[in-house]
Amino acid sequence: MREDLAAMADAAADENVHAAVRQIGTLHDARHVIFDNDTRFMFASVFDGSWDTYIDDFAQTVVGARFDKVFSHCEGFPGVTDPGAKDWFVSQQEPAGVFVSAYPDLTVQQIYKDQRVDDAFQAVLDTAEFRAMLDNPANAELVGTPAFQKLLEEASA
Repeated sequence: MREDLAAMADAAADENVHAAVRQIGTLHDARHVIFDNDTRFMFASVFDGSWDTYIDDFAQTVVGARFDKVFSHCEGFPGVTDPGAKDWFVSQQEPAGVFVSAYPDLTVQQIYKDQRVDDAFQAVLDTAEFRAMLDNPANAELVGTPAFQKLLEEASA
């Protein structure tokens, strides 16, 4: 299992894996942990939406094969595309005692959008045209508003 996890970690940089995760569009993060002298294994992930959709989505991408490779080391795992896979996962679950999120109201899709908007806004901020617009007296009223000042302040943070 350690070898398979190491190979999976190396493959995490694979563009196909990133494309699959973006296609699925609901995974915030995932981790695999081997502990208790290599006798126990934990998989933990944070995702948007329902458990059923999450597993179905993974099973239909290259990530499903990676799930199969790692979880094949677990007793009784039927394979991620097997109709009994969801029941197997549920039978292995343990509830979290505490879960804290830095951004509980943001979905993965909203975060992706925020990144795109920030990239576009940063590109605008870096132009001479934008700097000239800030200095143009005709725009003084807009530039002077608290909302616009806050936008500029946040952009420079």
